Amino acid sequence: MQELLKKFENKQPEIIFEWSDSESEAEGWVVINSLRGGAAGGGTRMRKGLDKREVESLAKTMEVKFTVSGPAIGGAKSGINFDPKDPRKNEVLKRWYKAVTPLLKNYYGTGGDLNVDEIHEVIPITESYGIWHPQEGIVNGHFHATEPEKIRKIGQLRQGVSKVLEDPKYTPNGPKKYTVADMITGFGVAEAVRHYYQIWGGKLEGKRAVIQGWGNVGAAAACFLAVEGVKIVGIIDREGGLINEEGFTLDEVRELFVNRNGNQLVAENIIPFDEINSRIWDLESEIFIPAAASRLITREQSERMVKAGLEVISCGANVPFADSEIFFGPIGVWTDQQVSVIPDFIANCGMARVFAYLMSDQAMVTDEAIFLDVSETIRQALEKTFAENSSKIKLAESSFKIALGQLV
Repeated sequence: MQELLKKFENKQPEIIFEWSDSESEAEGWVVINSLRGGAAGGGTRMRKGLDKREVESLAKTMEVKFTVSGPAIGGAKSGINFDPKDPRKNEVLKRWYKAVTPLLKNYYGTGGDLNVDEIHEVIPITESYGIWHPQEGIVNGHFHATEPEKIRKIGQLRQGVSKVLEDPKYTPNGPKKYTVADMITGFGVAEAVRHYYQIWGGKLEGKRAVIQGWGNVGAAAACFLAVEGVKIVGIIDREGGLINEEGFTLDEVRELFVNRNGNQLVAENIIPFDEINSRIWDLESEIFIPAAASRLITREQSERMVKAGLEVISCGANVPFADSEIFFGPIGVWTDQQVSVIPDFIANCGMARVFAYLMSDQAMVTDEAIFLDVSETIRQALEKTFAENSSKIKLAESSFKIALGQLV
């Protein structure tokens, strides 16, 4: 497996598009790892300090993800090195998407990612340049769709991704409206845990979970786990966190979801970051959901969680371990040898799978159909892993082996 991984990691990306903004200090890259199946896909992220290496590693991560979510295309990613809090953000994005329009028309499909919103930024800006949908390049490059097919597939994409959820099963209560894009990745991360206990054995209800990150992924995963009777005992976010060893009630978890300020945890009794960071890794819990930025989990944190009774990690963040390797470094490998690690390309494939499903011929644009399809996709991937390895360790290694067998 390590040989396959090295071979895949060291292979040069097929296309690297480099951009320097003429009116600001922003710079950006589209990295297309390969045009497998005639197209490539991956979202657009923005953060200060981002570099080409990060975008390359994310493009490779996307290629592995597509072996689970479909369609059978290459991995890609867009990254912009710019402060997302800068008031010039929207103008930078407009110039960026104008520059990458030819790729988005022909063979590259994108979406939202870190600090870039699918519904409010990507779709309106790309539409203003005559792109029917940010996934149009995949419809053209991979599906070679005829005009009527293209109209139907893009119609399904437009309707499905920004669909306002009506089924109370898939949305927290409250006055705000949420879309498929808001909830689906966190739903998949929670479903990965549910399927894990069904397939490998064990009772999910009554288990305790710690959540890292309170954006759409972490907060939604917490809500869906709480519905299954999981006790959320700790939340750690950028500014601070919360601990309740008895577990927050479902209503309390939903309230914390609804009361967020953007992606930030908001609560009266918030514990300052340094204090929560010194305590949370020793909380007795069986489930850990890393759903903040990439490469945060240290070896020491992993060791402390294992000692406190950890059973399973469902990776909501891409590459959550603080390794320099693209996929699987020493911290990830060590943790995978101690507990069940459900890798990111299975656990957080929800949005990629929604795109693939909505481009398919059998798609039904209902809450139930979209969410059940994601759940089923994750279940099938975990069943393949179980067939390869029924023990409760080295799940990530076995899952990588299956994926890389399709790519290398």
